[in-house]
Amino acid sequence: MARTLHRLSATKVATVRTPGYIADGGNLYLRVVVGVKAQNKEPTVSKGWIFRFAIAGRTRDAGLGSYPTVSLARAREEAERCRRLVASGIDPIEARNEEREAALAAAAKATTFEQCAKTFVESHEAGWRNDKHRAQWTSTLKTYAYPVFGSLPVGAVDTTLVMKALEPIWVAKPETAGRVRGRIERILDWAKVRGYREGENPARLRGHLDNLLPKKSKVHKVKHHAALRYQDIGAFMAALRGETSISARALAFLILTATRSGETLEAKWDEVDLDNRVWIIPAERMKAHKEHRVPLGPRALAILIDMKEIKLNDYIFPGAKPGCPLSNMAFAMLLRRKGYPNITAHGFRSSFRDWAAERTSFPREVAEMALAHKIPDAVEAAYRRGDLFEKRRKLMEGWGAYCGRMPEPANVTPMRRTG
Repeated sequence: MARTLHRLSATKVATVRTPGYIADGGNLYLRVVVGVKAQNKEPTVSKGWIFRFAIAGRTRDAGLGSYPTVSLARAREEAERCRRLVASGIDPIEARNEEREAALAAAAKATTFEQCAKTFVESHEAGWRNDKHRAQWTSTLKTYAYPVFGSLPVGAVDTTLVMKALEPIWVAKPETAGRVRGRIERILDWAKVRGYREGENPARLRGHLDNLLPKKSKVHKVKHHAALRYQDIGAFMAALRGETSISARALAFLILTATRSGETLEAKWDEVDLDNRVWIIPAERMKAHKEHRVPLGPRALAILIDMKEIKLNDYIFPGAKPGCPLSNMAFAMLLRRKGYPNITAHGFRSSFRDWAAERTSFPREVAEMALAHKIPDAVEAAYRRGDLFEKRRKLMEGWGAYCGRMPEPANVTPMRRTG
């Protein structure tokens, strides 16, 4: 009686070179494919296992793997499993696909919050403006989120865990807590889109965490940047003029242009048009991500001309390291040395704003635009196309002249706007 199963031997499988399908029995076949190498025309032989079955009137071939990766004994085990599935009315190919999808889903759900966070940062950091922002994302998550649920599957992160991370810092460090919450929320949203978790976002504030945590406005105490009174700016600028250091010139330039520390420190020569007396700060260096034109008054222009004579690299105010700008600690050290340890460089923007409001009749929007502040009203922002440049030039020239005066007596007549 002819054998219906196990017709092949291990030797036969290893040595056969005849192309075609060789039956082992029970719908298991060894498929032999003979070819020729393109380089030297030598013959090639590849072999693989096929389980052929019919279900619902349709004949299909299920691949069970290549030989010798899958041995004869292993192929027979797989064929037996497939025969049992067919006998139960189950398509072995569809069953295998479902198993793979289930395995992938299980692996996805086992992905930890920390793994998701690191992948999120890697995929988004190219769109972030600077290294400091990237470092803050990583450091805040590492400090506040990872110790609580970083090693847990991202799908297991719930409201209780989020609250456990936020509650200790919500009152003590409200600004930091707000950033941590927002970062957790974004990562969990990303994980849901990727199929790593389901359900609502437990880090959502509105309509969720705001029912559990006190409002930030109730616990947050606004800490303004320490500023010098604008009435004292003349004496301070006179003291700066007595110094020849790059940091003193950079700080004077910052004050005269009412710009932020980073905008001044990272200013480059190709941003300046000395002939037209304008400094154009590119959008990527601005807080509002919008190009900002800064009119240069006589004193600010004089500082640039002085710095041009000692040009060391592309930065207007070069630092000690070759090819680098002045350190962001330079202003703090200079202020401490001049006897103003509690004053910040950013605070001089407040000095300028107070002066513009109390000592000039320029409209509020001119001063706000000089500071490159966003227009809070969306409708107004949509209709305001210009940057009031010529009006700002007059304002900044007035500010430069005021900075060149010594402390003023009381009851000074406000400067009048012309034009």
